[in-house]
Amino acid sequence: MTVEIKGTHGYNPGESTREYIDKKLKRLDHVRDQVADLHLTMDKEPDGEFKAESTIHFRWGAMGHIKVTDRDLFKALDLLFDKIVTKVNKEKEKVQSH
Repeated sequence: MTVEIKGTHGYNPGESTREYIDKKLKRLDHVRDQVADLHLTMDKEPDGEFKAESTIHFRWGAMGHIKVTDRDLFKALDLLFDKIVTKVNKEKEKVQSH
């Protein structure tokens, strides 16, 4: 699984953010072989809210896009990873049922 982390619109994720994401990525260890690419993008809106987005590319060609916003970046990342885990598990079940 290739992971890309980036910030947009002038937001640059710092070292603590990258370490936090690395810890959260451990939740995906059970599906590392099914996910080809995971792109994470963070942005700070002018109103102070953080937007965290992910695009997931699965090995079998499926793709998912998830977006969350929150005033706290780490809370937004928690929500994002909760949704990523749910999405990945659903896709995994779909493929296994076929």
